[in-house]
Amino acid sequence: MPLKTAAVLLLLALSPALLPGQRSIAVEEWGAAPSGERVQLYTLANSRGVVLRVTTYGGILVSLEVPDKAGRRGDVLLGFDSLEGYLGVHPYFGALIGRYGNRIAKGVFPLDDRLYTLAVNNGANALHGGIQGFDKRVWAAVPFEAADGVGLKLRYISADGEEGYPGTLAVEVRYTLTDDNALRLEYQATTDAPTVLNLTNHAYFNLKDAGRSPVLDHEVQIEADHYTPVDETLIPLGRPEPVEGTPFDFREPHKLGERIDADDEQIRFGGGYDHNYVLRRRNADDLEHAVTVYEPTSGRVMEVWTTQPGVQVYTGNFLDGSVKGKSGVAYQRRAALCLETQHYPDSPNQEAFPSAALYPGELYKSTTEYRFSTR
Repeated sequence: MPLKTAAVLLLLALSPALLPGQRSIAVEEWGAAPSGERVQLYTLANSRGVVLRVTTYGGILVSLEVPDKAGRRGDVLLGFDSLEGYLGVHPYFGALIGRYGNRIAKGVFPLDDRLYTLAVNNGANALHGGIQGFDKRVWAAVPFEAADGVGLKLRYISADGEEGYPGTLAVEVRYTLTDDNALRLEYQATTDAPTVLNLTNHAYFNLKDAGRSPVLDHEVQIEADHYTPVDETLIPLGRPEPVEGTPFDFREPHKLGERIDADDEQIRFGGGYDHNYVLRRRNADDLEHAVTVYEPTSGRVMEVWTTQPGVQVYTGNFLDGSVKGKSGVAYQRRAALCLETQHYPDSPNQEAFPSAALYPGELYKSTTEYRFSTR
């Protein structure tokens, strides 16, 4: 179905149902950010009836409805029913993360013989871009139709010095919902001065029931022979270690709950899994398989493919029931699994890690796909 005008978008928004076989994009006003900027909510449907909702506040993935093995469509993301929830305190549900996903030790990093100081918001460390990271900005949005699906193009200009990061950064992120039930996230950015950059998304997945129960029965397989151990503040110690013989070995499928409470110092530091895996890559720029997740009750399968060198595996260990999300559900500990494709945590301070530096004249690019099916 061609998507030509804003009038078509509005008409689609008024449609009583989203029917399989018909792509659509709808937009509605969704309130205002603290800055006073207006916020929109976009609803995208592919030709097979899968539905994605995205808000321009923080580029947040609000919901993603995919079928189970019986063909019943259900949401697989934690989050909120309204903008008010996302304006409050929450652990980055579905958010677009930048400038730097994950932690930077003590909120400082060197670049070209200069030392930069960042906003600190996670104990002594900087986390996920700072106090007002990309997750709290209003993004300009343009919907589009692609050969293989429908999508939303998001743009934001991050000013020089924002949260302490150098350089004016022009960022574009494309979310595409494909007709073969994949969610593709494409990131690109340019800068006018040397900076560091690590863009990701902090979607909280529960393939069974969107956070009503723990994810401990989800079976996970990860294409990684090594991970990066951390200190008690979750900063990498500097050298990848083999997963073999540890609770972090997911080279073959294991249920998350099998070893999540093992007597292991790294498990204790994370309260479970909250670690970066060093992906087994063949070609640095290719889209390659990273993770497979299978939930046996629903039969849902999610494959993660990425061009990034690492993935942060986080099992919602800091959820404690204090945050009430969609339909008033209190999200309990380990009610979700996050798979944040990324450069490694604290890379600007770790010479042995892949560089996260971006210079004028260079184009930052990365792609991640979450591919859904059933078994």
